[in-house]
Amino acid sequence: MSTDEKILLEATLCFPVRDGNVLLGFKTSKIGKDCWNGYGGGIEKGERAVEAAVRELGEECGLRTTPNHLEKIAVVDFHNVTSDGEIFTCRVHAYIVTSWEGVALESDEMLAPTWFPANALPTKMMLADQFWLPLALSGKKIVAEAHYGPRQQTLLCDVIAREVTEFP
Repeated sequence: MSTDEKILLEATLCFPVRDGNVLLGFKTSKIGKDCWNGYGGGIEKGERAVEAAVRELGEECGLRTTPNHLEKIAVVDFHNVTSDGEIFTCRVHAYIVTSWEGVALESDEMLAPTWFPANALPTKMMLADQFWLPLALSGKKIVAEAHYGPRQQTLLCDVIAREVTEFP
């Protein structure tokens, strides 16, 4: 495995939403580099997923919110392959953010906070996002599974996304 690859087993993503639009940032490093993405990252020891989402939102764009302003929209298992062939799965808990304080700012990791219509997301996103994120942003609870090749540059098979009434 190369030194810039990171194995993350559980993470969060959050998407501030307002008037049918979703706020995305342009990633400068790590998984999703050079793609539009939601705000998020790893869950620290002793932290709940929703708490990690709140923390990461603040760190990556400066918006302040609380767990009661997040609504879980998806759980996605991303199966990944490192450059030396090691396979690992990262479970991502995705949320919409319905209320916050502050103005979204750039950070070292996320540039150009930009509002996009939730029903017309940019094409330069992680490859699997087009299959699960529009469904989740449309108000459905989604459980999905995606299999990536090394460095998340290819999808190894179709992304499976299904609507659920409750999350695992």
